[in-house]
Amino acid sequence: MLCLFHCGCRAVSGVLRGTTISRRCYSMADFMRKQRPAPPGRLNPREEKPHLMLAWLRGPPQSAPLSTTPSSCICVKGNLRSKNLKADVVSTFSPVTVTEIRQYLRTKCIPFHDGYSCLHVPSLFVGKVFDTGKAEKETFTLFIDKTTGQFLCKETLLEGSWEDFQDCLEVMQKEGRDNLGPDVLLKVPESDWELSEQEMDLKEAQQIWNKAMAFTEVEEEEAQLVKAMFAISKVSNLTLKKLSVKYFKPTKSLVFPWFNWRDSSLKGLKLLSAEQDGQRVKYVATTLPKPSSYDNLFGLHILTRKDTALVLTGKETDCLAVTNATGLPCVSLPRGVSCLPPHLLPYLEQFRRITLWLGSDLLSWEASKIFARKLNLKRCHLVRPGDQQPCPQDALAQGLNLGKILKSAIPASHQSIISFRHLRDDVFGELANMEQVTGIKWQRFPDLNRLLKGHRKGELTVFTGPTGSGKTTLISECALDLCIQGVNTLWGSFEINNVRLAKIMLTQFAMQRLEDQLEHYDEWADKFENLPLFFMTFHGQHSIKTVIDTMQHAVYVYDISHVVIDNLQFMMGQEHLSVDKFAAQDYIVGMFRKFATDNSCHVTLVIHPRKEEDDKELQTASIFGTAKASQEADNVLILQDRKLVSGQGRRYLQVAKNRFDGDLGVFPLEFKKASLTFSAVKGKPKLRKVKEDDAAEQSGKAANAKEKK
Repeated sequence: MLCLFHCGCRAVSGVLRGTTISRRCYSMADFMRKQRPAPPGRLNPREEKPHLMLAWLRGPPQSAPLSTTPSSCICVKGNLRSKNLKADVVSTFSPVTVTEIRQYLRTKCIPFHDGYSCLHVPSLFVGKVFDTGKAEKETFTLFIDKTTGQFLCKETLLEGSWEDFQDCLEVMQKEGRDNLGPDVLLKVPESDWELSEQEMDLKEAQQIWNKAMAFTEVEEEEAQLVKAMFAISKVSNLTLKKLSVKYFKPTKSLVFPWFNWRDSSLKGLKLLSAEQDGQRVKYVATTLPKPSSYDNLFGLHILTRKDTALVLTGKETDCLAVTNATGLPCVSLPRGVSCLPPHLLPYLEQFRRITLWLGSDLLSWEASKIFARKLNLKRCHLVRPGDQQPCPQDALAQGLNLGKILKSAIPASHQSIISFRHLRDDVFGELANMEQVTGIKWQRFPDLNRLLKGHRKGELTVFTGPTGSGKTTLISECALDLCIQGVNTLWGSFEINNVRLAKIMLTQFAMQRLEDQLEHYDEWADKFENLPLFFMTFHGQHSIKTVIDTMQHAVYVYDISHVVIDNLQFMMGQEHLSVDKFAAQDYIVGMFRKFATDNSCHVTLVIHPRKEEDDKELQTASIFGTAKASQEADNVLILQDRKLVSGQGRRYLQVAKNRFDGDLGVFPLEFKKASLTFSAVKGKPKLRKVKEDDAAEQSGKAANAKEKK
């Protein structure tokens, strides 16, 4: 048994010589003995033969006996993939730079080609890695992400971390192998339950696909009605056949397939249905497997290696429109404009020019600029939304020239110094779309919309309130409200653990006490699990560099657009007692401010107030530390809890600073203990706006007094 285990050093030489065996590592034979029989009826049964296994293990198993059966097994430190990946958000993430990756490859004599977002190297699992005489970049099929170090082999579809890549290479060199073979396992195999769930999804997808009809088989009149229902009347049957789009009559849905890159077998599908919602038509998408596991770049299966230009759209119907009108290579994102998963980047490496045409609204435009950074700005062009440049589907329906629109796309890269000529279209876009510029509206807090107008990317919000007033409960509901609407959210809870926080948010999501209705727990948990919600596994004191690195990683991998830090004092801990703690806090606030601006990500920072007299309400100057926190913040929210002072009364939420349009004010909240939710008080609206000049004057006086102290 060969065991390569990380315990502070890169390798244990004794283990590599075979003299000792780690108790953390199972042999393959011992692992297979412990497996229960696989569920019957498996569509793609695994071959029962020995594998070279690289298992990611978080820690030692509960009982890991020494194996006496000869086998080949490599144990690599890492995170065990669980059913719910959201609980394991990059707590052990250690950043690696592209310079370090290049230096390592040169040291190991691995030829590589510098791509747009990845480094291309020969595969470790097929062919000869060290055969430099025949090293051509076209044969390099393993891609290493320049930002994270994650790799993907397109020949075998094996993927893993940068640490996995290093360990694979070390084993190959020590054993003198040309490659590790395509059967290596880079993670612990899925449990029987997970395998059964995957097979059920695949079986259901296969049944739907077999029953679905090609549009050439549908009666002409019915086919035209279906096309009109999905606003693709001008898309020909030839285009639909080319992209393998079918019609599923029982649910009156369009069926978009997901084919395996390697053997073109069916991996999943997306069903798009139309529902009447008042005077408008609402389109509902259902995926098999579930959305978090659906990573289909629709249209990828018809592309060839000779293609050098690509159009990237946000919807499958947009992809149909572009292909029908221009014939250009085109793919659509699996989950719209909400994210571009980094593990899909290797499939886009061959293209020298990528035109992003994601939609017709401001949200799509912002997503285009964010995704262009991942894809490399130098090769990206963006289609700016406008009346004459709507989404491809609408452009085709209106009879516009899609080829002309694509040619007018602007480069994503720009100079460091520009004139108003470069900005005038952006300014006009904001003036013409003021409702979208204001941001995402809260559905549970309409009074907050009247003051802040919405939740916008790139801003810093500072939130404070008395101890025990319910800051975490309120901010968790505000974040949940946005997350339900599709805002990718990352929680950094340094004060309470993630289990307790998730329990609070699940209760708020269900709007009821689940303790008394445990039979409904799985139903609500399944819905909650599909939210774009992630948690950092930090708790207590952590350095700002570690936290920022983790946030940066999450923004890149999960396209996070809202980060909540609860709270600043717990994150700082006692680390800065020997230095000026106020200066240290100012530095941390400045780092969060810079992160929000550079990454177009909204950061909500919870800060405890300094000690105030009990008979006084909190003000902007009450925030602990110097005035830098309130100065750097775009928004300052204060939870006023008057019952802590008088024993009676309600909680109030005060908007003490609003850099967007200056509206300030206060409105009452009513706490419902059963659902752990806050809501506006019923009856007449009690929103009270405050004049900006008066508020600024009071805040300035308080800040000056604080500075003098």
